[in-house]
Amino acid sequence: MFKDFKRLSFKHKNNKFLYYLRAYVGLYVVPAIIYQRKLRDKLSQMNAFDAAYVQQRVDYYNRLKDTRILSSGAQSIRDFKLGKKQKTYFFDTWEYIRYFNPNLKGLFLFGDITHVPNEPSIVKSRPIDGDITNAVVLKLDKIRHFLFVHDTKLFQDKKNMLVGRSKAQQPHRVRFLEMYFNHPLCNIGQVNTNANLQFLSNRMTISEHLNYKYILCQEGFDVASNLKWVMSSNSLAIMPKPKYETWFMEGTLIPDFHYVLIKDDFSDLIERMIYYNEHTAEALKIIENAHQYIRQFKNKKQEDLISLLVLKKYFEKTGQL
Repeated sequence: MFKDFKRLSFKHKNNKFLYYLRAYVGLYVVPAIIYQRKLRDKLSQMNAFDAAYVQQRVDYYNRLKDTRILSSGAQSIRDFKLGKKQKTYFFDTWEYIRYFNPNLKGLFLFGDITHVPNEPSIVKSRPIDGDITNAVVLKLDKIRHFLFVHDTKLFQDKKNMLVGRSKAQQPHRVRFLEMYFNHPLCNIGQVNTNANLQFLSNRMTISEHLNYKYILCQEGFDVASNLKWVMSSNSLAIMPKPKYETWFMEGTLIPDFHYVLIKDDFSDLIERMIYYNEHTAEALKIIENAHQYIRQFKNKKQEDLISLLVLKKYFEKTGQL
């Protein structure tokens, strides 16, 4: 029971009550026409920021260059309605598409997307490599993914160990547990109870994770959802090179500069940990680089502007504007 109680811990977590309150007010109380009238003013805020940087991020998320007309299956903004499932995806999309003409259309693929759609589509996640033009990234499911922490414990004062808790439903996560579950330098385990019960471990709060120098950031069905808060902490994110990315632009992260890289087969994990135990200055530099990377996502007005420009470009490149 106690381990389940930890799931209710609100420390270091986004406030879901306020999130849903604002979302429902914006959906049911404030008419969309109010937001549509504000679009021009919103876009004019480009002058308040580094225009080159903003455009660089817009073009990173939206790789469309040539016009690509959507099929008849595209959904109009007017018909974009709240369903029983994936509410956070709906609200995070609605937060920005409500600024546009309700007759405009789009394709919206919600969930852990690991393939590239056949047509230009709005997604939360996409592969990093290959032709990913049709996968246009928006900041979705951010209540879960975009979480940052204020870590007051210094790296030097933390345990010289790796910590990690997650659901182990994918072969690579199970393989990692098979290799290191009983290792004296690792406190790792799974929290799901539907398989591999030999790896079942007590849940841990984020605060408990922050007592360790190394935190495992392992991709699941798409990205490692804990990577953002780990990189905002005074611990080191340790992981293989990511294969998928979201609004966090995981594809731009530099190994051993923003995080500690381990091989895809995990074989050098202990070696890498021992190295940074003995080279504290290098570890601290990576942590500072990670903090610097995080800062670009903390300006709400800039994030809003980039999101609107990504959608504007989407509607333009699909021949609607």
